[in-house]
Amino acid sequence: MTVTSQSKRAGGIPRGLSQTGPVLFSYGFRPFFLGGALWAFAAMALWIAALSGLDFAWKYGVSHWHAHEMLFGYASAVLAGFLLTSVPNWTGRLPVSGWPLLLLFLLWLAGRLALVASDTIGVGVAVAVDLLFLPAMLLICLREVVAGRKWNDLKVIAALLALSLANAGFHYEVLAGGQPERAHRLAITAYVGLIMIVGGRIVPSFTRNWINRSGRKDFPAPYSSFDTAAIMAGVVGLGLWVALPESILTAAGAVIAAAFHFVRLYRWRGWTTFSEMLVAILHVAYLFVPLGFIAISMAAIGIIDPKSALHVVTIGTVALMMLAVTTRATRSHTGRNPAASRMTTLSYAAIVLCALARPVAGFLPDHAPAIYGLSGALWLMAFGLFLIEYGPMLARTRRQIRAA
Repeated sequence: MTVTSQSKRAGGIPRGLSQTGPVLFSYGFRPFFLGGALWAFAAMALWIAALSGLDFAWKYGVSHWHAHEMLFGYASAVLAGFLLTSVPNWTGRLPVSGWPLLLLFLLWLAGRLALVASDTIGVGVAVAVDLLFLPAMLLICLREVVAGRKWNDLKVIAALLALSLANAGFHYEVLAGGQPERAHRLAITAYVGLIMIVGGRIVPSFTRNWINRSGRKDFPAPYSSFDTAAIMAGVVGLGLWVALPESILTAAGAVIAAAFHFVRLYRWRGWTTFSEMLVAILHVAYLFVPLGFIAISMAAIGIIDPKSALHVVTIGTVALMMLAVTTRATRSHTGRNPAASRMTTLSYAAIVLCALARPVAGFLPDHAPAIYGLSGALWLMAFGLFLIEYGPMLARTRRQIRAA
């Protein structure tokens, strides 16, 4: 099928790949990958500035703002870009494009700006604006899954529902004067759950395709009941962490989950892919799934502090996997060579080092400020390099649609 213009579904909403108008709003991954990367950079710069005395979001709490914007600002944008691109492929329906995509992106952006300006417009107003985006994404994806009758993909809807509830719970705790740690953990659980499920599709699939192109036959193990057991073990471990973060049960459940996912990763034969970092980085990112469970277990019994465990998971598992997926998807969907450049590889290295450096602060409290600064600099380096290399691809390069 050749898609050269948008078509309309019931209700008159244009759908399909827009071949006119701004390139940026022709496909879901474009505005959200670019916007997410810009916000990852800007939000970290604002956080570093806040630590140096910049006064903003003080009524909401700038530390709460930082945690919120990493999970519900940056990460939600990347997730939206991925789902708006992948769900149409899964369901066989046309993607959201053009002005509906622009409106959805502006809804996300409004949440970011509202929380930054919460001291001026009021915290309640800012929270109300921010609460709109994730339910909108939930409804869009639910409509596509139901219309396409792809009932297996309801797992994605469950993750979006968990994120929406976590966001609401986060704001509720902040407004009530409490600490939103449980909502924080629930959001991380949703992201890691998606990585276990969707990553379990794309990591071995991309690895198999790359090995096949290399003329080899040492393919990753196909999906089996072991993978289902690994996902279930992970869900149980994460559920215990959300409910009982300092329990011996959580420590035990997390260790069991880690063991399953170490074996799962081994079955994908990632060590054979390191001649191409665009493939290998998917394995490195997935390695942080079991490493994250180990960190959760260590935090549960007091070996490391809970924030160190959080950062292993959020930076190593979530941010690194998102960077791996955004670089690969951007190259693929803009017709670029599916190979990592030196700049791309350097951005990967920066995030890996950031994920490893941040927890060290808990063991070296006297050097914690310097380590925080190093971790922030590495984060800025990773996303700065991404923006330099991939920003023009996302904003200007239109891939022509060919007849199938």
